[in-house]
Amino acid sequence: MYLGEVYSIAIIAVVVIGMLLRPLYPKLPVWSLMSLAAFIAIVPGPLSIDQIPSVVNFEVLFFLVGMFSIVALAESSGLLDAAAYWFLSLFKSRYGLAVGSSLLFGLLAAVAVNDTVALMGPPIAAVLARAAGLPPKFAFLLLAYSLTIGSVMTPVGNPQNMLIAVTSGIQAPFIAFFKTLALPTLINLVVTPLLLAKMMGVENGRVAIAASPWEAVKNKRDAAVAAAGLAAAVAAMVANDVAAVSGAPHIHNIGLIPFVVATFVYFLASDPRDLLSRVDWGTILFFTTMFIAMKAVWDGGVLQPIISAALPTYQGTVHDVLAITALSLGLSQILSNVPFVNLFSAYLTQAGADERAWLTLAMASTIAGNLTLLGAASNIIILEVLEKRYHTSVSFAEFLKYGAAITAVNIAIYLPFLLL
Repeated sequence: MYLGEVYSIAIIAVVVIGMLLRPLYPKLPVWSLMSLAAFIAIVPGPLSIDQIPSVVNFEVLFFLVGMFSIVALAESSGLLDAAAYWFLSLFKSRYGLAVGSSLLFGLLAAVAVNDTVALMGPPIAAVLARAAGLPPKFAFLLLAYSLTIGSVMTPVGNPQNMLIAVTSGIQAPFIAFFKTLALPTLINLVVTPLLLAKMMGVENGRVAIAASPWEAVKNKRDAAVAAAGLAAAVAAMVANDVAAVSGAPHIHNIGLIPFVVATFVYFLASDPRDLLSRVDWGTILFFTTMFIAMKAVWDGGVLQPIISAALPTYQGTVHDVLAITALSLGLSQILSNVPFVNLFSAYLTQAGADERAWLTLAMASTIAGNLTLLGAASNIIILEVLEKRYHTSVSFAEFLKYGAAITAVNIAIYLPFLLL
């Protein structure tokens, strides 16, 4: 066994075993585990310090800082609470609210990027759970699962879909994604909350709320600034993606758009220092160290034989579609789905993959986020918010307990649409 393979296995072991043991050490944040993995990758491992600037995706970090800042102002001003109370008033039963919440989070993720919804979703989920008498963990798990599902059906739903739209050469990716993946996505957004409610023993019941949504707004000025910032950031990213697909002039580093918007938000906010302190710097550190650790894992070469064995060539057969699905589900748990797609895309390009192969990769690598906490970065964002602001958590085993069944149902609904 080569030394690089030893380091790869050591890094994987640190992350996976650490996540499994976290219930014994609840004060140990997820980013500290990934920091240890990055330390192994650099100090005794194969990466040098000089490689770090080329390994870390600073565009993603700027994106997160910008969105964290805008969403933090929306939360502190009471804007998100007001939106949640207004949304709650539309439903009269718990099951109706659960399905409606799933559709809301999912459709938002489809147009606003799932990591964005992961940032602004927990405060809304918390209000909905409290007002409707739902278990908090049910609301937070529903948020995680539904935003993952919703992000499948468009090229702008998540970072890995953006990568696929750019590297695959698919003509009119918006149309290609939507015509194949929209219907099964909507079906999953309805089925998933009902399945989760049954598994968690959530009973149906009437929901009644008398509070006025706008009474939740604490600072009207900050709420207006936050609303304008969110709208500007999301609209600019969607417009930029449309321009990119149509061949019009556009910005290549789309992650910088929220950061630029946030700089103006800081200027207009009533307390910029307080706003800066609300940015979730732990998640920023997690992403930074994740890029370093996962690069060392890939360079170690332990995963390539698995890929070659499962998908030696691509012929467009049912077996090939199932192989891409299995590889995406499994390896996304090790690399996380964005790094996996980034690295696996080169392999598919060499194999001569067609549109169905790329759409299968988009679907399976995204739905992999519903299997375990490590499957998607959006799960880590939600987890960090839960532990930091709401003093609660979801364990690796607990997420897997429900996620395994939900992932199986999601895949079973998607595959017929891809195979036919």
